[in-house]
This record gives sequence, C-alpha cells and structure tokens, in this order.
Amino acid sequence: MQSTNQTLTAIEGIKVGHATDLAARTGCTVILCPAGATAGVDVRGAAPGTRETEALRSGRLVQKAHAVLLTGGSAFGLDAAGGVVQYLEAQNVGFPAGSVRVPIVPAAVIFDLGVGDAYVRPDREMGYQACLNATDEPVVMGAIGAGTGATVGKAPGVTFSPGGVGSACVRLDSGLIVAAIVVVNALGNVVHPESGEIVAGGKESGSFVDITERLLDANLVQGTNTTIGVVATNAVLSSAETNRVAEMAHDGMARAIRPAHTMFDGDTLFALATGSHTGSSVNTIGILAAEVVAAAIVNAVSA
Repeated sequence: MQSTNQTLTAIEGIKVGHATDLAARTGCTVILCPAGATAGVDVRGAAPGTRETEALRSGRLVQKAHAVLLTGGSAFGLDAAGGVVQYLEAQNVGFPAGSVRVPIVPAAVIFDLGVGDAYVRPDREMGYQACLNATDEPVVMGAIGAGTGATVGKAPGVTFSPGGVGSACVRLDSGLIVAAIVVVNALGNVVHPESGEIVAGGKESGSFVDITERLLDANLVQGTNTTIGVVATNAVLSSAETNRVAEMAHDGMARAIRPAHTMFDGDTLFALATGSHTGSSVNTIGILAAEVVAAAIVNAVSA
C-alpha cells in the first residue's frame, strides 16, 4: 500500500466498499478483513442500533471479525449485514463450525430516515453490492455509502449541516499504522479538535449555534442521530486489548463532536487489529486511535 493513502485502507488486508442510493439518500459501507482481525467494540451512545457486539466482548469464543458493516436505515438497515455474510460465505470465509464457515459481521446503524425516502433502507442486496465495490484504494469520503443521508447539528429551529463518511490514518517510523473510518450523523456540532472552532453543525440566520446549549430544550427529537465507525491497526492485540483501544478511541469522538454520547445518540466504535506489526503498546495505539477518529470526523464533514 502506498504511503500516500491516508485512510483506513492503508492497513494491508482491509478493503472498504460503499453502496449508495442517492435518490433515497441512504446507503451502507463495509469494511472487509477476510483474513480475520481481532475485534472489539465500545458502545457509548444511549440509543444504539447494533448487531454482534456481544460476540466481540473479552472472554467470548469468537475473537475475530471478517467484516464490519456501517449502514443507514436505522434498525431496518441491519438487514444489509446479511448480504455481507452471503458474500463472505461464497468466498469460504468465516469461523469454522463443522462443515460450514460462519462469517462474523458486526454492524451498527445511523438514523437517516428523516432524510430522503424513509421507506427505502439498505438491505441484503445493498450489503452484497458494497462488498463487490470494496477496494484497497484510498477511502472515498463525504456523502456516500452509510454517510449519504447523514446530518449534524440538530436542534429545533436550526438548519442542519451535511455529515458523511470520513477516514484518517497515522503511521509511525516503527511501522505501526492506526487508522479510522467514521460515519458522522451527530446530534452535536463538529468542531476542530485543537481550536474548538465549529466546522459543521446547526445554523440559525446563517450562523452556527451552540447545540450544547440547545440540549436544555425539551423539544429535541430523540433517536435521529448517531456516529459510528471503525478504528483499525496493523498491530498484534489480544481481544481485551482491542476492546480497550475501542474505548480509548471514543476520546476522539468527544474532542470533535460537541456534545457527544448523549441519550439521543447511538455512538459506537469497533476496533480491528490485523496482527502484522509487533512491539507497540496499547497506550500508544489507543492514543493514536483517538487522534485518527477526531481527524476522520472532521474529514467527513469537510469532504
């Protein structure tokens, strides 16, 4: 992989594919790792829509995932994971279970039903198509795939800003790579993690408003948000360590989205470790994970 790739696919063995319905303003994004990657997850938002998250907890039998699906369509969109499973089974990829292999495909959704056609959602066919579209080229960002109908900065009386899919990557001279892909559909505004300046969010009379202050308004609409994503590394990590990286990565979400992890968000981050690099500590990987998550969020709304 060329060093010019500053996205998730800079990690060897990972491909990303989008499937997009521009008319209905929804879609899904698949992260394929068919060789298997040690997987973890941390769900911080109070309104999540997820699949297979319990299987990724420390101490479970299955410790590797073969893909992660990020999708629009709220709970309906979880159907698209079936298409990813179908694709991987056809490639003879999965956890060995007797005469068959069972692909492990955790997934998370955003709520985009209020944008476009609420009755058109990602389905099995769209999930399969995302797999066919998967490539190790730099991730295409913006209003595509699972980010097609994403919006940010939501409060009564304000104009939302477009959200989207963003990705970012960091490399160390040691060979360690940590990267992230994030679908930004937040209740809060997106801010620059260093300056605190609002990059995208709710506007009133052409100016950004403080969504945190608007949380005091009892008329905020529940369940219309959620930021989801994957942070990955080429490092060797155990299941417990990968789950810890997922936890630390959420710091990046809190730096770049204000507010984050509310009762109205289903904020979820998965973590993947492909295991080709040795010698880097969990602390180092977790710190970098938070940085690339924050950068990916800004990239999502800037694209």
